[in-house]
Amino acid sequence: MAAPITSIHKHVPTEEEIKQQKLDDLKTLFADNEDSLNKLFNIIGELNNVGVLEATDSLLQAKDQVAKIALGQVSREPVTNLINTLMGATGAMMSADPQQTTKLVSSAMTGMDEAHNFLQMNKKVGVLDLMKTLNDPDINRAVGFGIHFLKGMGRELKE
Repeated sequence: MAAPITSIHKHVPTEEEIKQQKLDDLKTLFADNEDSLNKLFNIIGELNNVGVLEATDSLLQAKDQVAKIALGQVSREPVTNLINTLMGATGAMMSADPQQTTKLVSSAMTGMDEAHNFLQMNKKVGVLDLMKTLNDPDINRAVGFGIHFLKGMGRELKE
């Protein structure tokens, strides 16, 4: 009969064995991806030839100065005004009804097409023509929309 097992010996690889295993894994990875690595080296070579790598290296070396310049430019009054305006416009657009906004933009584009067609005709509009056009339901609707739009805008400007 065999003697009972009283201890288990676990093989702990030495640092040299670990390095050798990593080198073997790396060799296998290179061998398995030879085409990809060749393409990658070609791309890196082209980037170096056109100076992109040198420019990137210089940019990284001067990152503190670049950050300082960028912050200086962003903190200028025209830029902060633009950012504040965009934030305000974004807030207003987020509170608008998407269907109404879509309809308004679509209507404006159709109106632009009609206006462009009118300009191509090179026709003069008289005072009586203006009075007659108010009977047109489409024009009456647009004029009414414009009047009420201006009224609401004026009310909001007052507050």
